[in-house]
Amino acid sequence: MINIHTISAEQTLAIRQQVLWPSHDLAFCRVPEDDTGEHYGAYLNGQLIMVASLFTSGNEIRLRKFACLPELQGKGYGSEMLNYLVEQQAGKALTSFWFDARCSAIGFYQRLGFLVTSEVFDKHGVDYVKMAKAL
Repeated sequence: MINIHTISAEQTLAIRQQVLWPSHDLAFCRVPEDDTGEHYGAYLNGQLIMVASLFTSGNEIRLRKFACLPELQGKGYGSEMLNYLVEQQAGKALTSFWFDARCSAIGFYQRLGFLVTSEVFDKHGVDYVKMAKAL
C-alpha cells in the first residue's frame, strides 16, 4: 500500500530523470508549466517511489511525467496511483483525463480504461501516442 501526497515540482525531478530521461540533466526533466501544476508523490515505507504531475486546461486535465522507480514497476503501485489521480477529479467540471504515453506502456494504460487517441509520434527519439479517458 502506497501513501500519496501532494509534493513540490522540485521533488519530482530526481525520479523524472532517473526513470524517463536518464541520459539528460534535471533541467531537461522540467516542463514550463511546473509552477502551475499539481504534483503528487507516492511513498512506500517513507520513500518516494513514484511521481506524477497534473495540468488543467479548460475542461481537460493532463497527466505528465508519470514515473515509478524501475525496481518497483509491475507491482500495482502505478495502477493505484493513476486510479487515485483520476478519482480526485470527480465533481470537477472536467470532461477528459489525457496524456502522452510511451508506446511501451500502452497495454498498462488500456487495462485502466484509457484509449489511444492519436497516431504514433516521436519525442526525443521515443515513440508516443496520446491516450485519454472521459471523466
